[in-house]
Amino acid sequence: QVQLVESGGGLVQAGESLRLSCATSGTIFSINAASWYRQAPGKQRELVASIASGGSTNYADSVKGRFTISRDNAKKTAYLQMNNLKPEDTAVYYCRANLVLLGGLGSRDEWGQGTQVTVSA
Repeated sequence: QVQLVESGGGLVQAGESLRLSCATSGTIFSINAASWYRQAPGKQRELVASIASGGSTNYADSVKGRFTISRDNAKKTAYLQMNNLKPEDTAVYYCRANLVLLGGLGSRDEWGQGTQVTVSA
């Protein structure tokens, strides 16, 4: 069974930092591409950051210069470093990844279960 598990969320004050992790488990060879989304109460889920298979990254305008997405295929984990957090960053953060499976079984998309980030003023 292939799974993504996010961790690293929590309650912080404005201006502080958090690093979210998206760990994989199962018969996975590597993370091809990964994205982080967030959903605040009463709002639609939005794309925050993404990293493509070649390593290029994209960010929502609201987080540019503050958030950094990365992946470590040795650890089969993706990360979201969040600096200078603001109250408007409060949301449940979800990891989505395109995973290359072992044994030549192709690839598949998976979502994690989400981790809560709360930023107080």
